Amino acid sequence: MTDMIEHKALTGEPAAALADFSRIFEAFRQTNDERLAALEAKKSPDVLVEERLARIDAALDEAQRRTDALTIKARRPSLEAKGTVDVGTTEHKAAFDAYLRGGDTTGLRALEAKALSAGSGPDGGFLVPIPAEREILQRMTGGSPMRALATVRETSTATYKKAYSTTGPAAGWAAETAARPQTNSPVLADLSFPTMELYAMPSATQTVLDDAAVDLETWLGGEIETVFAEQESAAFATGDGVTRPQGFLTPNKVANASWSWGNVGFNVTGLAGGFPAANASDVLVDLIYSLKAGYRQNASFAMTRRTQAAIRKLKATTGEYLWQPPATAGSPATLMNFPLVEMEDMPEIAANSFSIAFADFKRAYLIVDRTGIRVLRDPYSAKPYVLFYVTKRVGGGVQDFDAIKLLRFGTA
Repeated sequence: MTDMIEHKALTGEPAAALADFSRIFEAFRQTNDERLAALEAKKSPDVLVEERLARIDAALDEAQRRTDALTIKARRPSLEAKGTVDVGTTEHKAAFDAYLRGGDTTGLRALEAKALSAGSGPDGGFLVPIPAEREILQRMTGGSPMRALATVRETSTATYKKAYSTTGPAAGWAAETAARPQTNSPVLADLSFPTMELYAMPSATQTVLDDAAVDLETWLGGEIETVFAEQESAAFATGDGVTRPQGFLTPNKVANASWSWGNVGFNVTGLAGGFPAANASDVLVDLIYSLKAGYRQNASFAMTRRTQAAIRKLKATTGEYLWQPPATAGSPATLMNFPLVEMEDMPEIAANSFSIAFADFKRAYLIVDRTGIRVLRDPYSAKPYVLFYVTKRVGGGVQDFDAIKLLRFGTA
């Protein structure tokens, strides 16, 4: 079986990596079937089979990481300008490049004066050119799962506000000529999504800055996209809503039978820190159908890689595995025919942990981007390096509490 779990380094095409992944998963299924057969025959686990399954499971995780990385790399757009570029964009790019290389603010100040803008300057930094900003945000989607799942809005203000009806729109039936009776007034919730400041501080030597062959705009985007995506991913899941966006795991959580607006409902597995030994799939079925049909059709599972590894061993009563590998390169794995998204910032399985979410994230969660990524050049604080203090403002939070359900690994 050892030769079945050998795989290549992080090179090649996503399709080849997916084929490697599928081959290892087939080895995983065969070994897990052997483990289950041993349990039924001996009523106790076979240590050698358990160890082999653990090795294959680790190889499967590594293969999935490689497939995901290659897929993100293939989809990542270039930060270079595409198509027809207007004079204003070219002028801004040239002025921004001069600022990054030598701290020359003349061009950017002239652009601000032309645009009658007073929103930036040497003390607060200068805005990244708009095309580069859009590409950076697009590239961050690959490293921040919630950006690909949730609703994303842009705002020019510090706080984005929206009214939401917690009871649905008022409506009724009436005959063609009959009077229209007054409907009940809708109950509106005023939701606010303040934007919080996210920052990074990459550094460069003056030698790099003096090298005309280096596209500093592309370099800067590459330096910040990963760290910004990692910080956002953590905040969108577990953020406190005070110094960072509020995560979908942060609001008050109540048993689904007692759910009310403003809370996130949850089901329980019935066993602290794990799935029940018998009919574990029933727990997931109950979670799926705790979400209303209107949300369920576009819902996805979210969990960590280790939780996913535990799910991979589960079978339906018909003998089929609940977890299935991606059908094509770039598509997600599925759990009971619903997409499964990996979110490493969710809790691992433990007593009373909320380790699995099932939601229509597009309707459940809102991400708010305040327009403008700002850069402040600092050649003084860390000589001989030049620091670039890069900031963007982003907010987020649950916008529809009825569109998300959690699974608690506990008894109540």
